[in-house]
Amino acid sequence: MNLQDLKNKEPEDLLKQADTLNIENPSSLRKQDLMFSILKKIAQDGETITGIGVIEIMQDGFGFLRSPESNYLPGPDDIYISPSQIKKFSLRTGDSVEGEIRAPKQGERYFALIKVNNINNQNPDLVKNRINFEDLTPLYPESRFKLEQEKPTPDFTERIIDIIAPLGKGQRQLIVAQPFTGKTIIMQKIANAITTNSPETKLIVLLIDERPEEVTDMARSVKGEVISSTFDEPASRHVQVAEMVIEKAK
Repeated sequence: MNLQDLKNKEPEDLLKQADTLNIENPSSLRKQDLMFSILKKIAQDGETITGIGVIEIMQDGFGFLRSPESNYLPGPDDIYISPSQIKKFSLRTGDSVEGEIRAPKQGERYFALIKVNNINNQNPDLVKNRINFEDLTPLYPESRFKLEQEKPTPDFTERIIDIIAPLGKGQRQLIVAQPFTGKTIIMQKIANAITTNSPETKLIVLLIDERPEEVTDMARSVKGEVISSTFDEPASRHVQVAEMVIEKAK
């Protein structure tokens, strides 16, 4: 059983599976709590479960695999990683980790990682001696993202950006404009152009202090990972999400 497959299921399918596993009152549980109950029941039956997430290392040395689906918010489906595993594999906040997990024992609240299969889609042994991002040598970009696309209906936005302000790989770009002038639409066009013309690129869109409906629109319009902390979240939450995303990008 893969934890990600369970997260991709609709609530109706989760309820049917919970009924099959004889879980009490599944309709009264939130989706995350329902997934937790299903996984715990499956693990008790002896089936192997694999999970994946982005690690956040706490001050006490242990860590948790957070889920992008919940915008890296702490939740019952988080996976605990021991300090010994973090030290053994030289894990850092922002690493994507996949491995086998076990059900929580008596007195425990979270699933625990018992075997690491890969880190950032690589063999765990290959990432032990990697260089810190801060120690890398900054260089001028050697290639760029081509944004112009072949479309039935011409759209000159991407072509104008290619001509006036081409986006080099590794560069930063800033869009400066008044409110309600179409910044979000331009961002969507840039994101879709990158995923279309450079499919090997891993795209992450971070939305801070936006309205929930704008987050939904971005998630439906962009072929990539959309992480958000909406305007009703506290400033500390904005900082936490931003730090997780930048560490993952590194």
